[in-house]
Order: sequence, then C-alpha cells, then structure tokens
Amino acid sequence: MFLADAGIITPMNGRNTLNPELQQSISEKIRQAGMSDARQKAIHKALENVNKPGFRIEPSAIIPLMKPVTWFPPMWAFACGVVSTGENIAENWSILLRGVILAGPLMCAMSQTMNDYFDREVDAINEPERPIPAGKISKSASWLITFGLIITGFLVALSIHPYVVAIAFVGVLMSHAYSGPPIRAKRNGWFGNLIVGLAYEGVAWLTGSFSITQGVPSRETIALAIIFSLGAHGIMTLNDFKSVVGDHIRKVASIPVQLGEEKAAILASVIMDLAQIAAIFILVMKGASFVTIGLALVLLIAQLPMQKILIDDPREKAVWYNAFGTLLYVLSMMVCAVGIRP
Repeated sequence: MFLADAGIITPMNGRNTLNPELQQSISEKIRQAGMSDARQKAIHKALENVNKPGFRIEPSAIIPLMKPVTWFPPMWAFACGVVSTGENIAENWSILLRGVILAGPLMCAMSQTMNDYFDREVDAINEPERPIPAGKISKSASWLITFGLIITGFLVALSIHPYVVAIAFVGVLMSHAYSGPPIRAKRNGWFGNLIVGLAYEGVAWLTGSFSITQGVPSRETIALAIIFSLGAHGIMTLNDFKSVVGDHIRKVASIPVQLGEEKAAILASVIMDLAQIAAIFILVMKGASFVTIGLALVLLIAQLPMQKILIDDPREKAVWYNAFGTLLYVLSMMVCAVGIRP
C-alpha cells in the first residue's frame, strides 16, 4: 500500500512537505522511542531539511551519498560471474575492471542516491546525518548526481557490449521500482528485499558471465545466480534492523517490523543457509572436487554459531553479523563460482 493509504503521508514525489498533524505525530512517536534530546533535535532539523527548496551541494558529501560500503556485493557478484565462465581472467582484465566499476561505483551508487531521494523523510528519522537530511545536498542536487551516474554507467556498459546497456537500463528500472512511486517495493520487505537481491547478486552475476563470453550463461551459472539472489533476501533483512524505529513510525513494512526482530533474524538465517545448501547441491551435481564442496560446507557450518548470537540479540548484532557472517556467505559465492567452471 502507499504511505498515503496508511494515513501517514502522501506519496513521496519530491513536492510534499510534512503537515502539522503529521509533524506532531512523529514528534510524539520519537519521544516514545526513548531517544535522547540531542537525537530528537537532530531529527526535527533533518525533517526540515529534506524538502527545503533550492540547490545545495557540498562536494565532500557526494561520496557518502553514494554509500561506498554497499558497492561490494554487486562488484563481487560480477566477479563471480566472470570466474564461473572458466575464461582466462588475465586476458579479459579490462572487461573485469570496467564491469566491477559499472556494478559498484556507478549502478549501485546510482541506486543509493535514488533511494536517498525517495527515502529522505524516513532517513531523517533513522539516519539524520545522511547528506540530504543533514542539509548538505538538496533533493534537486541529488537527482543531478543520480542522472550523472546513469549516463556514465550507460557509457561504460556500452564499452563492454551493447547488450550490457540494456541490462544497465533494467537495473535503473529495478532501482526505481524499489525506491520510487508508484511501486515503491521497499514498503514491503518481502518484495523489496527480493528486488535488491536479484539486482545486486543475480543480475550482476549474469552480467559478468555474459560480458566475458558474450553468450548465454551456463545452466549452473544461471542456477547459482538465482540461488544466491534469493539468499541475499536474508542479507537485506539484516540491513533493516538499523531502521526499525523509523520504519515503525513511517509504516514501512520491513521484515523486522512485520515479524518482530527475533523471527526476522531466524528467517534471514534460514534463507541464507538454504541458499548455500542449494548451491552445494549444484556443486555435487556438477561433479566439483571434494575440496571445493568441503570448503563450501565449512563456510556454511561456520555461520551457524554466529547466527545463534544474531538471533539472541538481533538489533545489536545485525551489523556485527553483516560484517562477519555475511562475509562467509559471499566467500561461498566465489567458491561455488570456481566449482562450476568448465
């Protein structure tokens, strides 16, 4: 449903401001959340900044707007797609380099700047230090940055292959479907997390495979791309724990909001584990070496005690698990990519 349907705010289209009744409601909910006076003051200031007219841009805030910490998953997935083909990487280093730049600093960064525009009022509560809520970049300036990344991304994609431009265009559509109206899939964690998982892992993986071979990826590569995309749904759920307070206030139906934090942590862990079990099955069917299969099993088993710690205290441990437990998940991606090489 639209946020308007929930009686919270009209659809976020860049022109709306908070009405007094909504402002008062948010203020009350912020106080009930037990935030410090300083935090409440920062949030109220951020809510004023997000729809302030004019054009403002601080150069030092551009990179933070693009969230470099989020670039790694699609860059890694692109590299996995390249490795899975069995082609000589040294002979194709230029494609690999352009591909990881396209996947991370361009297309992923574009999705982040677009998301920050549409999420600016939610970020004002969850992350008032973000560039738009902090008043360092205006909403109009954020769109300029987004379009700059899109055009640059298309040019880099064209240098790889004309079909990659089409894939990049699909990536732009998926980003808008996730963040913006009329779909705004992120309002429901089941759909939003699925779109991000497919874009960050599946599309990036298959693009890496196509970029090297310029042909249809193998069945095993397609299977692994889909499997790890579905598993990434759990990773996205973990990312939502940091936004629980703002999501409750704004009626964003993330998985932790819908299920509660403990059940959401259990679900995220199970989804990630099932994806890796399915990937190991692919390795077995492919006839991968015992070393490769064994390593994938070790990486999976090593995550289990870490998941127990996560489930015991999801909100506090989600960031910790994303740093360490998720690392083992993405290492498993590369192990499986190596395991299916022809």
